[in-house]
Amino acid sequence: MKYILMHRETPVALLDLDEAVCIIRKIEKVYNEAHLPVGVHIKNGIVDRAGLNDWWVDRSIPASRSGVSAALEALNLSSTRMLITKCLGLSLSDQYWIRPYDREELRWEDINFFDHPFSEDIGDILLGKAEKKADFNFHSPDNTSDGCLKKRWKIVDGKRCLIKAGSAPLMLQPFNEVIATIICEKLGIPHIKYQVIWDDDVPYSICEDFITRDTELISAWRVIQSEKRDNRTSIYRHYINCCEAFGIKDITKSVDRMIVLDYIIANEDRHLNNFGLIRNAKTLRWIGAAPVFDSGSSLGYDKLPGKILSGKDVVCKPFKKTHGEQLMLVSDFDWINFEALGNIEDEIRSVFKDAEMYADENRISAVTESVKRRISDLKLAAKRKSAVIDNVEDDVTENIAETYTGS
Repeated sequence: MKYILMHRETPVALLDLDEAVCIIRKIEKVYNEAHLPVGVHIKNGIVDRAGLNDWWVDRSIPASRSGVSAALEALNLSSTRMLITKCLGLSLSDQYWIRPYDREELRWEDINFFDHPFSEDIGDILLGKAEKKADFNFHSPDNTSDGCLKKRWKIVDGKRCLIKAGSAPLMLQPFNEVIATIICEKLGIPHIKYQVIWDDDVPYSICEDFITRDTELISAWRVIQSEKRDNRTSIYRHYINCCEAFGIKDITKSVDRMIVLDYIIANEDRHLNNFGLIRNAKTLRWIGAAPVFDSGSSLGYDKLPGKILSGKDVVCKPFKKTHGEQLMLVSDFDWINFEALGNIEDEIRSVFKDAEMYADENRISAVTESVKRRISDLKLAAKRKSAVIDNVEDDVTENIAETYTGS
């Protein structure tokens, strides 16, 4: 079927879309090259169809999401990709959508999810709260939500909010999101505020959408696709270079803050799709780094207390294999107010006060001790970094790697 890829009210390209397998078979015409998705290239006047297909597929719910098999069975669909066209590709993360070729009367202003209500049917199904029925309303931003945890969009007091579960059996990510929020507030790190809500004794995190009808999130993954990377350039340096090429000159400050937060909370899932940039969808003007969000897979969320205390086997993303090595990328620690973190143990305990079913005293103690140790190590690393810059200690260069070494 033929669709026009739209960016708000701007026609971008005419597509021949195979809805049975959910791929773009042909790009028949390009109307506006500037509005193609970031990272989709044109060579000799020809759009990279494989690149556009990658972007298109990335809009679908991943097959690895918890509970997705049961949801597809209830919806009588064979693939989550089939959900994209059922909501015309509309999202609450950007302003792209597809308009059927023969539906010129459709306007973004009349159908977007930022200004208009949407169905809760798909959200109910994805959270396992609805039974199979024949008349599902598929007009929902849940069709284009990413990530592996159960989640849904919901309008709460007129605001578009994302509600997200934790991973079974511990279900700790919602609490960890709140702890990350507290640390960000104490350190002045731009962030999205999370709270814990309960439904049938199950905890969920909730946050307000930080994208508006005029802006859009461009993931770090899309950013690094904008330029070819040679083998001598690290992912970190390539990301910085791409951001600076877009005119974002202070990107290292934002990345520094993200790395420091992730070190403190031992974040294991800061992948290239949960941080990035924000731009104006109408003017294509780059605004800057997105605030920190999606930090729940941290603080030993899937580990026993003993393992948390040991600090071993902590996965690190996206730039290095260990958080110690990644911390070495930080250019400046002077902004960190360590005194503001002085009562972090009490703050963490307050987050878990109503979560006895999910976090006992052994786990809470392990988490608080781990965070306190990491803050102490971070403070030492900051001192060593300052000493190197000021040329105060001759032996710092040899020892600094040891300071950063850790999980």
